[in-house]
Amino acid sequence: MTEESRKTVYPKPVYQLSDLGKYFLQLGTLGFGGPVALIGYMHRDLVEDKKWISEDEYREGLALAQLAPGPLAAQLGIYLGYVHYGVWGATLTGLAFVLPSFIMVVLLGMAYKLYGGLPWMQSVFYGVGAAVIGIISLSCYKLTLKSISKIEPQAIKSRWLLWIFFLTMAIVTAITQREEVLLFILLGFIYMVVKAPPKWLQRRDTSLSVVLLVGTGFWQYEPGELVKLGLFFTEAGAFVFGSGLTIIPFLQAGVVGEMGWLNEQQFLDSVAVAMITPGPVVITVGFIGFLVSGFAGAAVAALGVFLPCFVFTVLPAPYFKKISKNTSIKAFVDGITAAVVGALVGSVFVIATRSIVDVASALIAIITILALIYIKKLQEPYVILAAAILGFCIKTYL
Repeated sequence: MTEESRKTVYPKPVYQLSDLGKYFLQLGTLGFGGPVALIGYMHRDLVEDKKWISEDEYREGLALAQLAPGPLAAQLGIYLGYVHYGVWGATLTGLAFVLPSFIMVVLLGMAYKLYGGLPWMQSVFYGVGAAVIGIISLSCYKLTLKSISKIEPQAIKSRWLLWIFFLTMAIVTAITQREEVLLFILLGFIYMVVKAPPKWLQRRDTSLSVVLLVGTGFWQYEPGELVKLGLFFTEAGAFVFGSGLTIIPFLQAGVVGEMGWLNEQQFLDSVAVAMITPGPVVITVGFIGFLVSGFAGAAVAALGVFLPCFVFTVLPAPYFKKISKNTSIKAFVDGITAAVVGALVGSVFVIATRSIVDVASALIAIITILALIYIKKLQEPYVILAAAILGFCIKTYL
């Protein structure tokens, strides 16, 4: 689609590109709460308050973000940037949204390398790790309700096949401790054939159309590791669907199991870092990349994850009005989503068996879940901070 034709589809904006860039820079700096909260902020601010984006444009972007692989909130932001300002808008939006949290996780990675071996640092992550399990467990529950159905007899009966996919992947992931991407695709295809068989199975409609910082260990890297990091995280960005949390099973299996870059505790700490920083949860890949190969590793890991997200959002955007009405594609993604959420549940089980090591850590995880349920508007960063203080006190004074 040419720039002229794009302008006929999307009406003239009432704001400047710089205004949009400033908004997403602010959202990336202060937007705590994970993908569900972030997409809610975008709707409240851009659709309801500022009226920069129409309700239809927002819904189209959300649908495309759910259909394509990659982190949900980042994809929606990229699409909203594209709506009125094309590729330049999408690029600026994506960079502004991701850059603040990327800088934060690199700085935290530097601190972790310096102090990660000290007892006080370990005691802090003892409490944080348990709280993260509680946060992810509750997120899994919410994702399950949103992606599959409510836990009610009638709802389960109407979507029984998705529940089978969900349970299958949860069990497979818990037993094998790895994510089977091909199985995701197979289950998505099965659900598509059962729910909405496409009219043209053989037809495909596709389009192929530095910040410099100084710090300890900043430039330490191995070229061979950078290539491995790039390939692994590009695969993660290209094959993981849904919210940022759904990438956790893939990362846990690859980073800890297959590659051996991090141990289980370091991986859990990297998830905790993502929880205590604003912006997309998937920015944890920057922290992981830094631990493996310094700043170069962080940059390669982040680029690997977000580049497919950018491409899969920008390329189909001009044609999505037609694609979004395709019931076969919707059914295919429904099947994949059920499998991915099941894998996430299985992964949480695997991580919990290693991080919940005693009664105190179990209580921290349970209290975290209850606090997030019953305390209105309680944000995850405050829970993480409280858990860090509690973990430090338990390890230091008990």
